[in-house]
Amino acid sequence: MISIDELRKIHLVQALEDAELEKLRPLCSVTIFSEKTTIFEQGQDADHFYMLLKGKVLLEVELAEDIMISLGSIKPGYSFGWSSLFEGSRYTSSAICSEPSEVITLPATALLNLMEEDPVLGYKIMRGALDILRSRLTKRTDQFLKTLRMHPDIQALFAG
Repeated sequence: MISIDELRKIHLVQALEDAELEKLRPLCSVTIFSEKTTIFEQGQDADHFYMLLKGKVLLEVELAEDIMISLGSIKPGYSFGWSSLFEGSRYTSSAICSEPSEVITLPATALLNLMEEDPVLGYKIMRGALDILRSRLTKRTDQFLKTLRMHPDIQALFAG
């Protein structure tokens, strides 16, 4: 079973007390994935939540048939598979290991049940999720605006 010290390496759960981490531990299993392994695919039922201990995971979306776009990479200490926190959801991207990776895997239903049974723990996890997702949204908005500014039609508006 994963140790509390290992769980403390994960940004999402760093605010949890030891007793709260003890409640989370039985839900966690550690899986080792080799390079180029797909952890989950875009459109698949979102039934697990993931936290990266070691390695690197790329998040990719299919833009068109045979055209994949990388949304970014997950580094150790960060989480992915956020769609699983919404019941009945599907993953909005694919997660692919770009190097051998050690991943904490939690069944989404069990995690959501724990968060409902212990609302304080649930609040702390959702608060951590909100902070991380806010940061990602800001980064993606900045990327989008930078790309938009480089578009010839937009540049023509400023030149005119």
